[in-house]
Amino acid sequence: MPFLGKDWRSPGWSWTKTEHGWKRIVLFGHELEDNREIDLEVLCSHNKENLFVEDVCELTTTKRKKDLYNNNTKSQFVFTDKWIYVQKGSTKERHGYCTLGEALNRLDFSSAIQDLRRFNYVAKLFQLIARSQLTSLSGAAQKNYFNILEKIVRKVLEDHYNPRLVKELLQDLSSTLHSLTVHVGRCVLVGNVNIWLCRLETILKWQQQLNNLQIPKQICNGMLLSDLPLHMQNKILYKLSDAYDIINLGQATPTLHILSENRTLWKKLCHFHFSDKQFCRDLVRNKADNVDWKLMYFTLQKHYPMKEQYGDTLHFCKHCSILFWKDCGHPCTANDPDSLMPISPQHFIDLFKF
Repeated sequence: MPFLGKDWRSPGWSWTKTEHGWKRIVLFGHELEDNREIDLEVLCSHNKENLFVEDVCELTTTKRKKDLYNNNTKSQFVFTDKWIYVQKGSTKERHGYCTLGEALNRLDFSSAIQDLRRFNYVAKLFQLIARSQLTSLSGAAQKNYFNILEKIVRKVLEDHYNPRLVKELLQDLSSTLHSLTVHVGRCVLVGNVNIWLCRLETILKWQQQLNNLQIPKQICNGMLLSDLPLHMQNKILYKLSDAYDIINLGQATPTLHILSENRTLWKKLCHFHFSDKQFCRDLVRNKADNVDWKLMYFTLQKHYPMKEQYGDTLHFCKHCSILFWKDCGHPCTANDPDSLMPISPQHFIDLFKF
């Protein structure tokens, strides 16, 4: 007879011992913020008979208030798992499969964005989901997606960390929602159209806040970057893998501007992101018949994908099919480092395509 219960290798539930025996631990979501203007008891206390007697406009207003309340309500359950089991099919031990929405709900992305090593990784993953996978998420996963996105925007506004990446994320998300609500139609969206219109307004408000963001000038009495020797400043520039970071740093001082225009710096950046075959097809030369490596970089950027680099990424164990953060570890019986595989944001999405 096949074993129909839970697989003993699964994470299972968390339990705590009380006076009356063992009790399962259930983590509830955050409480509603203080600025919520809609009260659920007030909305549900209306007499049902009056709804059919009153005007249609009042019924629509009440329905819209309920939709806005459901949109502002946080998820009921908050998962803080550091790893999940990726199930791609039914077996005798386990039934069902793991979806992208379930992975988004169960993995602890809310804590991951507080870690600077993982922030860019999570933001890039959310950008890819906004471009193509938003309609594949369940209603609970979509609500969790926007809750985490709100935390990402709040962190940028407070810490001024990488606002350019979050601006691109919001721009892609706004374009996708506008296309789905206007051109494609409401049939592909989960939930009421009022909720999506409210989310579009929220995204527009976030974009305005990021556009008005001004980073205050740091007051430091110690050593500045410009006080370092030239070879150390040049070495810092060589450690950067983003061209826009190099350009922005070059605008700080005249010395850094000269160092940021170095041909060898841009040549090394081109070799880091692109292959030699791509160079042969799109060589860009200046008037002196020398290769303009800075212009070469931006030309190749339009045609080929760049190499992604993150401080910390999710890893996948090919032995036990578990997706996890590397520094948190996972319960695996095999002590084989070759079975661990780093997962890029695009590979994360591809894991859940069946």
